[in-house]
Amino acid sequence: MFSKVAIANRGAVAARLVRTLSSLGAKSLVLCSEADQNLPYVRQADEFKVIGPPEPLKSYLNHDKVIEAAVEAKCDALHPGWGFLSENAEFAEKLRERSIVFIGPSPKWLRIMGDKVAAKKEMARLGLAVFPSTGELSGDITLMVNEASSIGFPLLIKPSGGGGGIGMIEVDGPDKLLKALESAASQALRSFNRSSLYAERLVKNPRHVEFQVVCDLYGQGFHLFERDCSIQRRRQKILEEAGAPSIDRSLLNQRANQAASVLAHLGYDQIGTVENLYEPEAGFGFLEVNPRLQVEHAVTEEICQIDLVALQVRLALGEKAGQLLKGLPEAPIGHSVEARIYAEDSLRFLPSPGPLKCFRPPSGQGIRVETGFVEGAVVTPFYDPMIAQVIASGADRNEALARLDKALADFEIEGLKTNIPFLRAMLRYPPFIEGHPNASLAAELLASDGYKDSLEKLKSAPPL
Repeated sequence: MFSKVAIANRGAVAARLVRTLSSLGAKSLVLCSEADQNLPYVRQADEFKVIGPPEPLKSYLNHDKVIEAAVEAKCDALHPGWGFLSENAEFAEKLRERSIVFIGPSPKWLRIMGDKVAAKKEMARLGLAVFPSTGELSGDITLMVNEASSIGFPLLIKPSGGGGGIGMIEVDGPDKLLKALESAASQALRSFNRSSLYAERLVKNPRHVEFQVVCDLYGQGFHLFERDCSIQRRRQKILEEAGAPSIDRSLLNQRANQAASVLAHLGYDQIGTVENLYEPEAGFGFLEVNPRLQVEHAVTEEICQIDLVALQVRLALGEKAGQLLKGLPEAPIGHSVEARIYAEDSLRFLPSPGPLKCFRPPSGQGIRVETGFVEGAVVTPFYDPMIAQVIASGADRNEALARLDKALADFEIEGLKTNIPFLRAMLRYPPFIEGHPNASLAAELLASDGYKDSLEKLKSAPPL
């Protein structure tokens, strides 16, 4: 086991890493910004070090400060969590040069999977179905317009070096394409320091289904079933569940096996997430590989009864995936659903930073809460406004959803606004209840008659 692991992340991510490292017998060093130094997990770690001011570029994204702190503390490994530096190949290479193990894929795979266009071409070559898309779009704007137009409308313009829904623009027709490309390139440059784009045929009302894949250094590849992450607002996931409802299990297993086989064939060497769009008539279309754990990995842990962070650590130590996954269930155990709790209102979804005057997470059978906050802490405007994840599991989907709704109703938060009313409204929305989520469902709910009035009623509504 590693003797000491630096944690280059914050909030619920860092709190979770401290907990798992402790269970494995490894010491933890939390690297935090000035804004986060009083959060509970910082003191729960074996050691901590403040590495800079609140701004991410001056702290969590500052390669030199992060590495200097890890070296100074004599860490033999670093876990980047999910987000921040977790997909940064240059950072992983710098760690290797200082003899610190990066707990994640090799820099090679961070670089390959970070190029969305190249990854898509490679997956198509190896037999994973993809929806029509262009190559990389950059340089002469007229050529970019012509190439994007060639695959037909509607289109979705995306940064080729980005992710997380940032910089995506829908284009319904040719008259809006030029402006969309210019806007997307500008935003991609600001967000990812790279202005190149690509375009893909927009699939209307798709489902977002992703497969958790585990590979090792020895060419083995396995899958841990799937997650449905279709409920999104502004292309950010807010409700995720495992398994995916209303899709035939044999079809899901076929795609999961294919995803694991392709990554193993390539030589991928860690945990990764193969993301897809799904449309009942067209089937699955490959989107991208995220070479890290996702925020929503907890629902996979629940249906597999496994600790994916511990699995990451042991894979980084060179252990074999087949040995680590002995006893893995042949089918998902029950059902699990996760709600992301954001400090934002449920009408305009604007951030709502402020003090947590009251913060009392729910508990009970089948309920798990991941957070880095406690009552009295302050949610600052410097970072993503997610303050907690509530995970509910049950024998089936209905039980899991009922437990989640009760947990949300029981979550006591005062001092700032949250999206809990929206989440409870979605749990009552007929298409979602019936097991037919899609990427447009959140927008449909928000635009529906009576949505605003329903938020007030939910304050006193009994759980499902």
